[in-house]
Amino acid sequence: MFQHILIPIDGSKLSATALDLGIELARDAKARVTVLTVVEPFHLFTADSEQLASTRDEYEEHARSVAVSHLAEAERRARGYGVGCDTVQISSDEPYRAIIDTAKNKGCDLIAMASHGRRGIDALLLGSVTTKVLTHSRIPVLVYR
Repeated sequence: MFQHILIPIDGSKLSATALDLGIELARDAKARVTVLTVVEPFHLFTADSEQLASTRDEYEEHARSVAVSHLAEAERRARGYGVGCDTVQISSDEPYRAIIDTAKNKGCDLIAMASHGRRGIDALLLGSVTTKVLTHSRIPVLVYR
């Protein structure tokens, strides 16, 4: 069975549900989890360097704070189930790549994640981190909808 499960979260209600289900799976398998959140870097097109600096600093501070909060809650939930938990926060333009790389680097043998279930034009326009992970990962992926 699985020994180490990576659970990426994004702060959404759906990822919170996937987190709980992934932790329950880990408990039943006597596995440990690593919970990951990926913060996308700040992007703004402006000619005003002062606006760029203050806006970037504010964004990065807020994003770090929110990520730390989500990860602390995830760790609390895992401990409540008696599951060993590590947390990781990464900044990346490519969240799917950060998920796959973290799973490899941490020696995870399963990625358990949520999917927003977008279809049709929404999926085409918005893309899907889950779809990209499924497409590129050599590690098994369990998708919660």
